[in-house]
This record gives sequence, C-alpha cells and structure tokens, in this order.
Amino acid sequence: MSTPPLDRWALSRALTRMANASTAELAQSAPRERPTHAACRIGVTGAPGAGKSTLVGHLALERTPKGRLGVLAVDPSSPKSGGAILGDRVRMDDLAGVGDLYIRSLGSRRTCDGLADNLPEMLDLMDEFGFDEVLLETVGIGQAEYAVRAQVDTLVLVLLPESGDTVQAMKAGIMEMADIFVVNKSDLPGAQRMATDIQRIAAVTRQPEGAWRAPILLTSASQPASIAALSEAIDRHQAWRSADPQRHQRLRAQRARYRLRRLLEMRVAEAIAQQADDFFEAPLKEQLALVLAAVVRIPGAQGD
Repeated sequence: MSTPPLDRWALSRALTRMANASTAELAQSAPRERPTHAACRIGVTGAPGAGKSTLVGHLALERTPKGRLGVLAVDPSSPKSGGAILGDRVRMDDLAGVGDLYIRSLGSRRTCDGLADNLPEMLDLMDEFGFDEVLLETVGIGQAEYAVRAQVDTLVLVLLPESGDTVQAMKAGIMEMADIFVVNKSDLPGAQRMATDIQRIAAVTRQPEGAWRAPILLTSASQPASIAALSEAIDRHQAWRSADPQRHQRLRAQRARYRLRRLLEMRVAEAIAQQADDFFEAPLKEQLALVLAAVVRIPGAQGD
C-alpha cells in the first residue's frame, strides 16, 4: 500500500500547535498504544561549529531515496527574549525542491539539554504523517546532550579536527553514547590524528560481549563518498539494532521516562512562575508542598 502524499501545510500547523502546547495538552496527547508506523530516528550532535547542519543536509540527500524523510533541526533560543535564529534551513538550501523531504527548525526554548520543548510529541507527529526516517540535529552544546540518546535509534557524534581537548572533556559523557563517530571537515589538518585519538579513547571503554562497536569516519561536504560511507554505517547500526527486539523495548522505556520527567519539569516551572512575590516569603517546606499540589492538579488532565 503506497503512502499518501505528504500534506506539508497540515504537518506544519500540527507541529506548531504541538510546540506551543501546554502541559495539560501534552498529557492528553500522550500516545496510549504503540504506533502502527514508527520512523527510524537518527540523531546528529556535537559541538558548535562542527558543521552539523551542512552534514545533515548532505546526509538527507543521500538517504531521501529510502523513503519519506524529515529533518528537525534545533536552534538555541535566547534566555532573555526566548527568540531563536532558525538558521538551519538557510544552510540546507540544496534540499529545496526534494519532493518527499520535510525540514523544520525548532527553537530550544526552555530546554537545556540540546533538544526542544515538546520534542517527543513532535517526533510522534512525524510517525503519524508517515515518515520513514527523521534526522534530528541538536543545538550543539557538546557533552551535556545526554537527552538525545533516548530520543533516537542511531546517534552520530560530529567532531572537528584539532579538538582533542573537547574529546577529553566529553569522553565520560556523550562519547560513551555515540553509535558513530564522525570527524567532519576532514580536509583540514589533523583529521586523521583526531580519528586516532577517538579510537584510543574508545579502546579503553569497557563494553559487553556483542555490543556495537562504533565506527570512526572521516567526512567532508566536498567528498560525496564520505557521506555515502556515513549512510552505510547508519544502515549497519539499524540492522544491528533490529536483530534484538529487546533493544527497542528498552529504548521505548527510556523515551517514556524522558517524556514524563520533562512534563513534570515544565509543570513545576509553570507552577512556580504563577506565584506572587510574597509566596516566597513562606517557609521552604510550605512552598514545596504548595507547588507539588499544583503540579498534581494538571488542568484538564484525567481525574482533575
């Protein structure tokens, strides 16, 4: 059965509504059953300036023949104004006119984990609209981006040549979570040395028998073969994941935990923001009790 044509206008409106949804609306929209169709999610993360957007653009062109593909690119929001310069689409101009491809930039808003507000629910929408794959590009804050691990099936960590200090700082964090290492802009000096440093760090990381061994790839926007090699590595990782259904079951549980924790964090922030200044003159124990009571009473939720 063929997939119906993509209604871009309907998807755009649905994503906007979900991005602006309140905690009560999110609680109502949470899926109660497994989706009949779930897109494969590929995360691309790494430090700012690593060339993630350009790499994602070339990777999207490489993988579009595999089916309907969406790109969700998270841009940092200003902590003062809340606004964001949604520039990732500007850096993906080569993708304009590709029929079965959809690109959306998202402001990170209140999140501090490299993702965006209400992202799990927006990813669910991509499933509902029949996407086969979704490329998720994070803000790019480096080792703090642990949250993306639970949101994607395959995580690509993008690094630059001559960023050895960054690797040392990250090795206890997201370095241990990456499925594929990419040294981007490999035409710059030091690319091979950087790949060797990553290999050395990966070699001392303990892994159980049968675990995935993350490949280390050199990529460049000027070398199409390197993009094809990255796409093939993603395919190999997906095949490895599919060989054990329990891996996906564990990932579903991780995603459910993140969704619930994020919903609670947002509700607590809302409850605190609604309080007048004199509220904070009360004893801390009383403040905590009142805020927790407000969190439990999510307006519109079942049992309210």
